[in-house]
Amino acid sequence: MTKKVAVILSGCGVYDGAEIHESVIALLRLDQRGAKVQCFAPNIAQHHVIDHTTGDEMPESRNVLVESARIARGEIKDVRELKAEDFDALIVPGGFGAAKNLSDFALSGASCTVQPDVLAAARGFAEAHKPVGLICISPALAAKIYGAGVSCTIGNDAGTAAALTEMGAQHVECEVSEIVQDEKRKLVTTPAYMLAQSISEAAAGINKLVDRVLELTH
Repeated sequence: MTKKVAVILSGCGVYDGAEIHESVIALLRLDQRGAKVQCFAPNIAQHHVIDHTTGDEMPESRNVLVESARIARGEIKDVRELKAEDFDALIVPGGFGAAKNLSDFALSGASCTVQPDVLAAARGFAEAHKPVGLICISPALAAKIYGAGVSCTIGNDAGTAAALTEMGAQHVECEVSEIVQDEKRKLVTTPAYMLAQSISEAAAGINKLVDRVLELTH
């Protein structure tokens, strides 16, 4: 039976949106495994816009949903429409958009909040005990979704791991090619570009994450 998987994007571009490589690798693996995918994003303004050639902030405003549609080839919906009962699993790629648009973790660290529509959607999967995959920096959302005690990884960055621990998560160090699973909560995480030095290194862990998330839907 074909599995239906929701993917929440956070814009388009590593410095101010969804990490494009991570997003495409996840979407490709889902397609290779025969899953039916629907992309979602919050219909809100980005925190800011970054020139990806220089790293400088640009004097303009962009919409997270509109930018995410670039990755989704236009096939995208407002995350307000995302209901866990319509899907078997959820995956959230990383990129600074997860920490600037889906949440304010990049600014507020352990005292961050998650965008309300994103939080409601993700908690729906947690409450339904359906599998969730969080990639790269998006495990920063884990404690807000699941509460204290959730196990997850962002690789081995001490500062970020400390912030996750302060939020109530149990951080587990992880190689770029591996995954960490919280079996009780059906949460799977992988470091991807928190550690990856190439797209193939990122793909190694993301492919394992997608495969495991799909296994957990059975």
